[in-house]
Amino acid sequence: MKISIFKTVAFVALSVTALSCSNNDIMADAQSQPNSETSKEVSKTKTYKVRFGLISLDGTKTLSGNHDVGSFLAENTVTGEVYDTYYSGGFQTLPGYYEGIPAGSYTFSAMQGQGGWTGYGSVTGTVSDAQVDADGYVTVYIPVTWAE
Repeated sequence: MKISIFKTVAFVALSVTALSCSNNDIMADAQSQPNSETSKEVSKTKTYKVRFGLISLDGTKTLSGNHDVGSFLAENTVTGEVYDTYYSGGFQTLPGYYEGIPAGSYTFSAMQGQGGWTGYGSVTGTVSDAQVDADGYVTVYIPVTWAE
């Protein structure tokens, strides 16, 4: 009889202890101990600030003004990862910016804005230390292919 009471009390104590530990406590503990390999990999990846401008139909480069651009895009040609400056208003003021693009080869383009008055082409280029200008940006000019 004493053994069955002891087993019951031990089981209840163990159950109470297990139930008192919430999932949030478990997740917080797991998140507070980062994987050292992941941390090392992230710290090795250098990122760059990209500044977007446009090349008009007559070949003029511009980094100013309001334009019918819904988003500037940078698609990594190796991984396929896309970086997007999405703006919900449909018109963006130049220059457009994206901070945090890793080094690599990209296809840069722009999407039409709300008005649909301008079409854009794309350019392929490399993001690296060699392309950083005096302002600290990799500046990319997207060609306008048609405009109404």
